Amino acid sequence: MFEWLAELTRETLYLDTSIHISGNKELIIDSCQRIEEYNEVFMRLLSGGLYVNIRGSNLRAYDFRTGGLVIRGCIESIEFTERSRRHETENEAKHKDKRKGKTAEQVH
Repeated sequence: MFEWLAELTRETLYLDTSIHISGNKELIIDSCQRIEEYNEVFMRLLSGGLYVNIRGSNLRAYDFRTGGLVIRGCIESIEFTERSRRHETENEAKHKDKRKGKTAEQVH
């Protein structure tokens, strides 16, 4: 309903995703909120309004505490998927504790 306001706020406060690529060896992502999946060949990150999928080999993540993320390795592809409310609701339902009707975050 108020998507335009959320977009304006992100732009005003510089909360949009900013990505810097150095060849195929290093990727710097500002405002990375969460690492969804991580292994040596695939990473899925949540940054701003985007999911960022990174494929390659020998992938390693560094400096997550700084609010950004540095990824080093041999990067073969980067894919962006826009985050949507519908996807968030489906993701929450997937992590729901079936016995108590609570999400995984509420259980802990």
